[in-house]
Amino acid sequence: MSRRDPDTTMAAVPDGTRTLAAPGTVTDTAPREWISGIGVLDKASVLLEIVERGPAPLSELVTRSGLSRPTVHRIAVALERLGLLTRDFHGRFALGPRLGSMSVEARYDRLAQAAGPVLAELHDRTGLDARVLRRRGRTQTCVATCAEGALGPDGAERVPVGMSRPAGAGPVAQVLLAWQEPEEIHEGLRGARFTAAHLAQVRRRGWARGSDVMLPGDIAFVVPVRAAGDDRVVAALSVSGPPGRMNAIPARWLGANVFDAAAALGDALHRSHALPSRKPPGPASVRGTAAV
Repeated sequence: MSRRDPDTTMAAVPDGTRTLAAPGTVTDTAPREWISGIGVLDKASVLLEIVERGPAPLSELVTRSGLSRPTVHRIAVALERLGLLTRDFHGRFALGPRLGSMSVEARYDRLAQAAGPVLAELHDRTGLDARVLRRRGRTQTCVATCAEGALGPDGAERVPVGMSRPAGAGPVAQVLLAWQEPEEIHEGLRGARFTAAHLAQVRRRGWARGSDVMLPGDIAFVVPVRAAGDDRVVAALSVSGPPGRMNAIPARWLGANVFDAAAALGDALHRSHALPSRKPPGPASVRGTAAV
């Protein structure tokens, strides 16, 4: 015997849209792209669609979905337990961290594919090791590197793809954490060898520089990678080399080249539809300042 809320039905609309209708409520009638035909899943999908447009309190979810308040509360709390919804500082329901993690994982294959030619050109121009890294839990992991600069004197890869280090130290870790949500920053600073003040400085400048934890003894210059039209930091682009070589390169010239390479990676991600389009961020959040 199937279970159905007595005050709620799934209704078809003449123009092909569907809505959850309930007596005495104003519903959100819009084209529904994702319909499974399984009642509880479709109701959960409706709530996710509403929250996708922006955080919403329980009362708004009830009004816009047309579902009864007990049904909305039960499903929203269940989605929260699964990490598919969360609560913001005002207690409103918002998209949860698992959805972000799923989308991030799905686009790293595209990131690695797009990085190859960009990293090779950056290495040719600067003579430095160039690589793309991302944060995974409490580690920073290399996801792409330039083939020409990847080998050491013994012929072994200096920083192979997949190499990880703790995400509590170094300029890469700072860049990967600086633009995250406040809760994630708070968690990431536990045991870190940098502070919230360091991250604030990274956000103001748009870059970080310091000892390369992947290659002890080298110095790294690191900038964030974002997809064009999106303000989320999806990875970090790092160039590194011995201190003498790094100090011999004009700071502004190096910064301009690395920022240009990061923008090229972002454009490639956007063209591959690896990220949904959002409103363009301000200029300072995309490029920062090239002075090092």
